[in-house]
Amino acid sequence: MVQIHQPAVAGQFYPTDAETLTTIVGGFLDSASTRADRPVQAVIVPHAGYVFSGAVAAEAYAGISPAAVYERIFIIGPGHREVFLGAAVDGSSEVYSMPLGDVSVDTRTCLELAAADSVFHNRRKPFDKEHCLEVQIPFLQARLKRMPPIVPVIIGSVDGNGLGRIVRVLKPYFTQENLFVISSDFSHYPSYDDACKVDRATGDAILSGSVEEFLNTLLDNARQRIPGLATSACGQLPIAALLMMMEGRDDLEIRHLDYRNSGDAAVYGDKSEVVGYHAFSVMYKEGVEKNTGASGGFSLTAEEREVLLETARRSIETAFDGKYWLPSDTQLTQTLKAECGAFVTLHLHGRLRGCIGNIVGVRPLYKTVAEMARAAAFEDDRFRPLTREELEQVHIEISVLSPLRQISSPDEIVLGRDGVLMVKDGRSGTFLPQVADETGWTKEEFLGHCARDKAGIGWNGWKDADLYVYQAEVFDER
Repeated sequence: MVQIHQPAVAGQFYPTDAETLTTIVGGFLDSASTRADRPVQAVIVPHAGYVFSGAVAAEAYAGISPAAVYERIFIIGPGHREVFLGAAVDGSSEVYSMPLGDVSVDTRTCLELAAADSVFHNRRKPFDKEHCLEVQIPFLQARLKRMPPIVPVIIGSVDGNGLGRIVRVLKPYFTQENLFVISSDFSHYPSYDDACKVDRATGDAILSGSVEEFLNTLLDNARQRIPGLATSACGQLPIAALLMMMEGRDDLEIRHLDYRNSGDAAVYGDKSEVVGYHAFSVMYKEGVEKNTGASGGFSLTAEEREVLLETARRSIETAFDGKYWLPSDTQLTQTLKAECGAFVTLHLHGRLRGCIGNIVGVRPLYKTVAEMARAAAFEDDRFRPLTREELEQVHIEISVLSPLRQISSPDEIVLGRDGVLMVKDGRSGTFLPQVADETGWTKEEFLGHCARDKAGIGWNGWKDADLYVYQAEVFDER
């Protein structure tokens, strides 16, 4: 049965009648002064009722070409209804039912995010009554000739490390093939004049492109103890994540498009307690036509394999002295800098001694190998930490992974060629391709052991789990 997400604020934040909604959103877009002159990577838009913030949001959406083709749209906002740690993805809802028509959810990408790092949770509840993502959809439907599937993400409570993990998972998707919609209102409940002052400072910090300046500005605003000011940006974590994803991207720039607050609303413009609304666009600089992001499938040269094997061994070796080793810049090729998944496996006297990896690429390959090597040596909870003496006899194997591909039937799995990832009820487990060769299992045994021993969903759990396959380029110190 198709799981359908029903709108939570239709009739409150925007009209339920499709014709009325089309007229209102179309009017906002037609009145916008922004022009679609360059490819757009991301927007920051408000999420209040359309009578308050619709005109501001329209300035950002009007900057997107109606002919733009995106593979998916990540809509990322803060949680207003439920308190939780980490980030939630709505991989359970297959469709968002909206007045302007149904919108598909990219459930595969949702599950990929949840499988990539435990900071992401596949949970439907935080989305049930949440408005900050929903109010963006009619603008997207009205603006784009082709509405792609969406990836709904809500960021809950996280510390700096948690936010960094969220960014590492999202960053491989931060390419021109995908649009990122960051949903946030700004100052909450100061007077009109104080809101203008606070929001100007916050907006300038965003324009700097520095996440440090942005967060410091929020702290400075709070220290001023402005009457009524509850927050300078309810979506501060999604905004911070966007700024972190932009770090090092010389091909992108931020443009400020509009600012108003609820005191400017013609009918309901109470100026004693207002909420601020900014619109920003992250676009490609002049002359940048295409951004393909990290490389997809590729093969490693013999020299690149040697660098990765040295990286794995040296990173374990130096960890005993509390040091962190990485190869020099002169050793790094574009392939080694590409973001892709990898596993590091340790064998001692022919037996498994540790194996840890990331299926989805969230950082440069050489850094992934360094981190996974240390994790395999010291953090695999199936084994005690590796000793210096054992390191001398340990044999290191590295598996560099291709992107995940969802399959509809186990018949598509080729033992020895395909690794498998299975996801069910928020649990996941994987076996690398070489496991089938090493064990001699049949396909049913391969899937059964993965379901029971890795995913924890029972021997037959794979039969109704979501299945993904990937290939691996495997090499070792021999």
